[in-house]
Amino acid sequence: MLRSSADQYGAVAVSIHWLTAILILIVLGSGFNAADAIDDATKAQLLRVHIPAAIAVLVLTVLRIAWWLLFDAKPQPVRGMPLWQERLARFVHLAFYIVILGMVASGIGMMILSGAGPMIFGTPGADLPDFHDFPPRAPHGLAASLMVALLFAHVGAALYHHFIRRDGLLWRMWYWG
Repeated sequence: MLRSSADQYGAVAVSIHWLTAILILIVLGSGFNAADAIDDATKAQLLRVHIPAAIAVLVLTVLRIAWWLLFDAKPQPVRGMPLWQERLARFVHLAFYIVILGMVASGIGMMILSGAGPMIFGTPGADLPDFHDFPPRAPHGLAASLMVALLFAHVGAALYHHFIRRDGLLWRMWYWG
């Protein structure tokens, strides 16, 4: 089933979720490693992975939002879930969207202000600017840390529901729940 039902996410939502999850791990890994890279060649190589993966996350996020607004509806909360957990889950999901959009905006801002795009994608061996010299760098780094915290909360909650509550929540976000 392509669309979600009252108790199961549909194949479109599941595919977008897991593709986005994989890409976010790639974006975070390449971004943190690029920030720690000492030489410009390594940093540029990591950014050649980081930037396209981040653009793919943006496209999937916009697609996901459009899918839910125009074609699909999220399943109902798991039966017996306390109201505070429902609200916290909604907050974490909303925070994911805000942080993703903020990270992309600050990343684009850094690329525009620094002029680093051609140096990363075009001119081999060019010296990269110090991204810390550009105002979007601080919110970009803060958003990366927030994303890691949100991921821990999200994965932790999913594992809690799967292994402790055993309420089937994790299977709802798979193809054959």
